[in-house]
Order: sequence, then structure tokens, then C-alpha cells
Amino acid sequence: MELTAIISPAEEGGFVATNPETGTTTQGETIEDALANLREATSLYLEEFPLKRKGHPFVTMFNIPEHA
Repeated sequence: MELTAIISPAEEGGFVATNPETGTTTQGETIEDALANLREATSLYLEEFPLKRKGHPFVTMFNIPEHA
């Protein structure tokens, strides 16, 4: 099953990984660690709460004007 991972730097160091289809979120010291932890957490989540396929979320970026 192919799912989405959003990886962001964590304030305290390392990385935070989130799966928007399930809402699972984990962290790790490296991107690879965060992704491995997300894979495990999401797998465990899906054992209890099977995903009803709705397709992938649309991920994009947007800008907000900076205040002077």
C-alpha cells in the first residue's frame, strides 16, 4: 500500500514524520529513522483501523505575505 509521508525538521532536533491519510505522527533522529518509525506506527494503526481508500491527499505549498 502506498501512503503519503510529510517530513519536517523538529524544533528540538531530528525530524517529525506525519501520514495525512491516517493522522499518525512520529519522530526520529534522521529522515530515515523518522520514516521507519512512521511506517511502523501507521502499520499498527491500520491493523486496528483499516483505511477506506479515497486516494492520495493533494499536497501543495502556498505563500503568505511577510509583515513589515
